[in-house]
Amino acid sequence: MSKKNYNVQFSLGNEKKTAKAIAANAPVSLKYSTEIAREIKGKRLEWAVSFLQDIALKKRHLPLRRYIKEVPHRKGNAISHSKTGRYPKRCVLKWMELLKQAKANADYKGLNAESLMVIHAFASKGVGRTSHQTQGKISGKMRVRKAAHLEVIVREAT
Repeated sequence: MSKKNYNVQFSLGNEKKTAKAIAANAPVSLKYSTEIAREIKGKRLEWAVSFLQDIALKKRHLPLRRYIKEVPHRKGNAISHSKTGRYPKRCVLKWMELLKQAKANADYKGLNAESLMVIHAFASKGVGRTSHQTQGKISGKMRVRKAAHLEVIVREAT
């Protein structure tokens, strides 16, 4: 299940200025999710959404710094000290949906939506759904689909 004890320490006054969004067992890659979380943490919400939109439209690549085995370089300047990258569309769309939910939760709390900042982004391994391979030499082979738990916490910047 999703993580309940957050790494972010809240003081009593700050909890009213924060909003959370969680996606449990999202059908996305954990590797790309950790790279996205690293990239958007500490950035403004508007910037994070536009960054993810550019990746979905293949205008920018998602810079991979940890999971770079046999991944090609991309042309242009380095992003976040890395020219290695990919375009994980399904993962990016799920993160955009999660950021939209966090923004909606902030609006519900009465926070200023233009000044939101991502203070916590986290991805952990979800429960893999198993299925059977129907054709091929090995009929009935088990396959495990990828899943990840995603969490975002935004705070109103002062």
